Amino acid sequence: MQIYVGNMSYKTTQENLETLFSKFGAVESVKIVTDRETGRAKGFAFVTMDNGANEAIEALNGKEFDGRTLRINEAKPREERPKREFSKRY
Repeated sequence: MQIYVGNMSYKTTQENLETLFSKFGAVESVKIVTDRETGRAKGFAFVTMDNGANEAIEALNGKEFDGRTLRINEAKPREERPKREFSKRY
């Protein structure tokens, strides 16, 4: 199951998240989402786990970590968004 982790501190690392979630089961992957241009963390991540995901969500949602109150829930599939069209200026 893929888990959404929101309201993260910008200083949170993949290792910190893996350690936090591994208390509930084996962590398959951790992906901290970063800004394409600056490389800076955007404040949210996705954690993938097979077992223990529901327990992790229940135990960690609303808990403080790295000075921030985490928002954790099951990740939802990304919605298709229409392509943006840019008008030409002459």
